[in-house]
Amino acid sequence: RRPIVLAQRRRGAGVAEAVAPGLPELGLMLPPSPLHQLLAEDAARPLVLTSGNLTDEPIAYEDADAFARLGPLVDAVLTHDRAIHIRCDDGVVRAGVAAGLQTVRRSRGDAPEPLPLPLPARRRVLAVGAELKNTVAVAKGTAVLVSHHIGDLEHHATYRSFLQAVDHLCHLFGVEPDVVAHDIHPEYLSTKFATELELAACPVQHHHAHVASCMVEHGRTDPVLGIAFDGLGFGTDGTLWGGEFLVADLRGFQRVGHLLPVPLPGGAAAIREPWRMAVAWLHQALGEDAVARHASVLDDRWAAMLALVRGWRGPTTSSVGRLFDAVAALLGIRSAVTYEGQAAVELEASARRVPAAEAPVYPTDVVTDGDPVVLDPSPLLAAVLAERDRGTPRETVAAGFHAGLADGVARVAIGLADRHRLDTVALSGGVFQNARLSELLSGRLAAAGLRVLTHRRIPANDGGISVGQAAIAALGATTGS
Repeated sequence: RRPIVLAQRRRGAGVAEAVAPGLPELGLMLPPSPLHQLLAEDAARPLVLTSGNLTDEPIAYEDADAFARLGPLVDAVLTHDRAIHIRCDDGVVRAGVAAGLQTVRRSRGDAPEPLPLPLPARRRVLAVGAELKNTVAVAKGTAVLVSHHIGDLEHHATYRSFLQAVDHLCHLFGVEPDVVAHDIHPEYLSTKFATELELAACPVQHHHAHVASCMVEHGRTDPVLGIAFDGLGFGTDGTLWGGEFLVADLRGFQRVGHLLPVPLPGGAAAIREPWRMAVAWLHQALGEDAVARHASVLDDRWAAMLALVRGWRGPTTSSVGRLFDAVAALLGIRSAVTYEGQAAVELEASARRVPAAEAPVYPTDVVTDGDPVVLDPSPLLAAVLAERDRGTPRETVAAGFHAGLADGVARVAIGLADRHRLDTVALSGGVFQNARLSELLSGRLAAAGLRVLTHRRIPANDGGISVGQAAIAALGATTGS
C-alpha cells in the first residue's frame, strides 16, 4: 500500500520549515514502486514530493495533459512507454492516534478493495458521494466497493474525473445499478448527476451517511448515537448542519441534538474567510458590543459584516467546523485560508503543544428543555476571549477550547445515550480527524461505560460519504428527520 503517513515532526531533523509550515506533522512515504526506488537511490537524499496537479485539479496522468498543465511549472517530465490506465492518488494515513492508524484518504493500494456490508444488499447500488473529497461506490451482494479519491467536484476537470470513475467502477465490478444514492443537497454536482440518470433515486442526508459509514466499518446494524461533526451538510430542515447528534441505524435516523445554529455570512465566503464566522459567533454569543471590542483581530470589513449578521435572513449553520474557524480567527491564528480546514488544523496544532492533562477545561451550556437538545458554546467563547485578553499563551487557550468542547459534547452524548437507551456512540465527520478532540471525547465516553466507534479504514471525512450512502440505499432506507 505504501501510503503517505502523517507522523509527528521532529524539530532539528533538517527539514525546512517551509515544508508543511506551522504544522506538527510531516507526510512520509516509502517508495511505492520500483521506479520510485530507483529515483530515490539515484538522488541519494530525501525528496520533497507533491502530486502532479494544480491546486484542486485532478492528477495529470496522460503525457499530453502533463506537458500542457504542468510543463510551465517543472524542469522536466518523466514519461514511460506504458500508458497509465486511470489516475489514482496516494493514500494518506495518520499515525500517533491513540487507537491506531487513521485513514485520511483511501486511495492507491486500498481502493477499490471490497469492504463487507453488515447485511446483504437488497439491490445493486451506485452511490455518487458528496461534493468535496468525492469518492463513488457500488454495492452488490455482501460488499461495497469504493473508488479512489476523486476530489472536489466544483472544478470541471475533477468532475470529468468523477464521470470516468463512475463508468470505471461499474464496469470493473460488473454492476448495473438498480438505484442511485446521492446527497440531499440540491446544488451538489453529484446530486444533479444522479437525478439525471434513468434510475430510481435514494436521497441520503449527509450526516446520516457519515454515521452509516462508521457503522459499516464496524459491522453494526443496530441503532447507535451518531455524532457527526464537519464543515457543513444540507439538513432535512433546509438549514446547513454540521454539529449533529443522531439516533441512527442503516435504515433511518432522528436528529436528537445539535450545536447552536449561527448565520453563515457570505455563504461559501465564510468558509474561505474564518473572520466572518468570528463575527457571527461573537454577535450570537456575546452581543454586538463584543464584535467592536475584538475588532483588532478581525478584518477591516467587520462593521459591514456585523450589519449583515444583525439583519440576517440567509442560511444558518450548526457546523462545528465553522466554530473551529471562528476560534482560530479570534486567537489570531488564521483569518483567511488557502486550503480546506486550514484554520482548524492550525488551531489543533497549537493545542497539541500543551499536554492534554495540563489543559484547562472551559465551560459550555447544554439546553435540554427542548427537543432536540442544543449544545451552546457561548460560555466557551467567552472564556477563550477572557483568557486571550489576560495574556494566557495561545496554545493554552487553544487546548482549553478543545477540552471544553469535548466536555460539552460528552455531557450531551451521555445524556442522550441514557435517554434513548443506547450503549454505543459512533464518531464521524471531518472534524474527527482532529486527534486531540477525538481522544478527549472518546476517553470521556468510554469512562461513562459507552462503546465508541471511530474510523480507521474508511475516512471520517467526506471521502467516506459514498460508503454510507451505498449501505443505506442497499437496504432500501429512508432519509430520516
